[in-house]
Amino acid sequence: MKQTENYKPMTKTLFSLLLMAGLSTQGYAQENLTYQLPPKSIVDLVDAPGSPTVRFNKNGSLMLLLSSPGYASIEQVAQPVIGLAGIRVNPANNSTEGEVSGIYNDLTIKDLKTGKESKVTGLPEKMRMTNISWNADGNFFAFSNNTLTGVELWLVDVKNLNAKRLTNGLLNDAYGSTLQWHPDGKRILAQFILPARGAKPQENIVPTGPVVQENLGVVTPSRTYQNLLQNSYDQSLMGYYLSSELQEVDLNGQTKKIAGPAIYRKAAYSPDGNFLMVQTIEQPYSYLVPIYYFPFQTTILDAAGKTVKELYHAPLAEKLPTGFDAVAMGPRAYEWRSDAPATIVWAEAQDKGDPNLKTEVRDALFMLKAPFSAEPVKLLTMASRFGGVEWGNQNYAVLKEQWRKSRTAKMTLINPENGKTLKVITNGSSEDTYNDPGDFLYGKGPFSARVLLFDKAGVVFTKGAGASPQGDRPFLMKWNLITNKQDTLFKSKAPYYEEPVFFDNTGKVYISRESTEETPNIFALNLKNKSEQALTNFSDPYPSLKGVQKTLLSYPRKDGIKLSATLYLPKDFKKENGPLPVLIWAYPREFKSLAAAGQVKGSPYRFTRLAFRSPVFWVTRGYAVLDQADMPIVGEGKEEPNDTFLTQIEDNATALINYVVDMGVADRARIAVGGHSYGAFMTANLLAHTNLFAAGIARSGAYNRTLTPFGFQAEARTYWQAMDVYNKMSPFNYADKIKTPLLMTHGIDDENSGTFPIQSERLYSAIKGHGGTVRLVLLPKEFHGYRSRESILHTFWEQDQWLEKYVKNKK
Repeated sequence: MKQTENYKPMTKTLFSLLLMAGLSTQGYAQENLTYQLPPKSIVDLVDAPGSPTVRFNKNGSLMLLLSSPGYASIEQVAQPVIGLAGIRVNPANNSTEGEVSGIYNDLTIKDLKTGKESKVTGLPEKMRMTNISWNADGNFFAFSNNTLTGVELWLVDVKNLNAKRLTNGLLNDAYGSTLQWHPDGKRILAQFILPARGAKPQENIVPTGPVVQENLGVVTPSRTYQNLLQNSYDQSLMGYYLSSELQEVDLNGQTKKIAGPAIYRKAAYSPDGNFLMVQTIEQPYSYLVPIYYFPFQTTILDAAGKTVKELYHAPLAEKLPTGFDAVAMGPRAYEWRSDAPATIVWAEAQDKGDPNLKTEVRDALFMLKAPFSAEPVKLLTMASRFGGVEWGNQNYAVLKEQWRKSRTAKMTLINPENGKTLKVITNGSSEDTYNDPGDFLYGKGPFSARVLLFDKAGVVFTKGAGASPQGDRPFLMKWNLITNKQDTLFKSKAPYYEEPVFFDNTGKVYISRESTEETPNIFALNLKNKSEQALTNFSDPYPSLKGVQKTLLSYPRKDGIKLSATLYLPKDFKKENGPLPVLIWAYPREFKSLAAAGQVKGSPYRFTRLAFRSPVFWVTRGYAVLDQADMPIVGEGKEEPNDTFLTQIEDNATALINYVVDMGVADRARIAVGGHSYGAFMTANLLAHTNLFAAGIARSGAYNRTLTPFGFQAEARTYWQAMDVYNKMSPFNYADKIKTPLLMTHGIDDENSGTFPIQSERLYSAIKGHGGTVRLVLLPKEFHGYRSRESILHTFWEQDQWLEKYVKNKK
């Protein structure tokens, strides 16, 4: 756009929050609306400092207390972003840009033996710490510091409590493995921007010819992706921003080049540190799929970076069969055996990667030991898809298999040397949370790599959420994989939600404890005498929510499924004062069994955490809030969940509304429904097909399923295989029926697969064209998850205005 003399760049003005070109001047049409603030009760909660995040060193003797900077300013969020091959790159500092999480601006180290808390000297003045990584001994940790102009490599000496920048070179944090420790704990392997890469390529504004794509009769289904390559200039930018040089950096900052310029998909040391497995992206690139489907070469290098073995050249994978269980033909999922010095393993499809083929064998696992000159050994075969291996020692490992279509999962205890099956330890529904044995815990193997934490031969440890009819009760368990004897070492007890966060089989466990009124804090629990010690004393970040009434509801759907939701009521609410206006927030989830769909989710004892997706802010505005309201979509047997999507979301909503109305807390005439992403899609459908609600809030959704014709969410069928389902599920097709007031928001730079902003723009136009009450708010510089304080507060202002007018004060 050509600038005029009167043009002035805007900072905190929502310069392009225009509803749509050609809007009527009546109603809510407006131009150049500045960012607005919601009521103070909401602003205070958004700006409340969160509790620190904790990280432990390898033996649990030290704890990092990490503070986050909170929501970014619009100036930070407005940094330039380039979409390349399905990822987003900030060209100013060569990092990826996503939702603001995992970034810290303050650090304290606590010695858990003495209880002393110490600050670290020498940290960057304006710190944005990420990529935190401990060395093998836990006496150093490395991190990257994301500045506005580059990503720096830093080292913290926890014994001497000082930090230093290791090199003047800048890291490439855009793709691949940014940094990792050598197994000896004395060196760091990092991806550096090419030292002499020069200025970025300049685009020739004069075309040299058309952009051509071609398919010669080959079935090439592809889901809908954002930020794909568009032309040869994008390809040159991809090479410029994603190419790296691998360098080893010692503790004194001395560097050694290991591998030359390439786009590194992955780099990983062998457990003994003598070899490096690298995967590099190769041409031809694709305009149809993201970078993780691009061709890549897997190679083993020696310690000096010399090629030892070229393992496999994976071709472009844009012609995968349909279905979530489809995989590429040929070797895939290369990894080192963490219990062996240098043994590479990988999976390989035995069914051409096509889940639609009938066969008894789907995958095989192969193994190749150093010096990698022998023929690979086929270790074992599987009847379903390879899901990974939990390595233990020379005698025990746990093989994981899965089959997405039937929602089944299996774990088998094997001998990793010969592939012999010792015992099937689990085999059932991946949706069955009540019988989930949890996640395995890890210890340090003979080469400092992560392996299963053993008590004795065949006896391991797991921790899990502990889902139950009473809600989640996290646990720590000792599990004899041979006899299947399970001993619960710890389990959360009411009225608390207690979750194990560190355990190394030395007689103590660190837990995070919280309740509805108590913020999460860390405690050390002695498993023998049950004594405990408080390790942190974090204050309540939300004092204004003290006294808010919180209840985990359980109620039936008309077909008998037990549903759940978390109800928040204002602290001064009394039933005798009459029912309240209600905000329901939900997100549909698909299941293959009624039993799994009816399992209770969540806990009644959790401390309320607030984020931009949370609706709980409105309890301070006098609403009854129903968060995480169950919206299960079930399709048993040959029936798929989406075959009856509309009926089921209506049944779910009706069951909840009837329940809270009968409780005396909800005014049936003043109920709003809302959701983000797939929850927004659900909201639009509920407004199109029911008269249950006074208003709706739909954020960053997709509303026309013909724009995602090769599958969406958990739907694996294509539009042409299930045309009726796609059409019925598209609220765009029923825009003329949406007469309930609908507020829609969307990030202009939404990167999420399928939720292009045009989805909201087209639904807005369709509703407007049929005389509906609708408002569309487009947020500049925002992705699928909103990041800036200004955008989040403005979104909440919009929501508050909408709820006050069309719900609380409904005429």
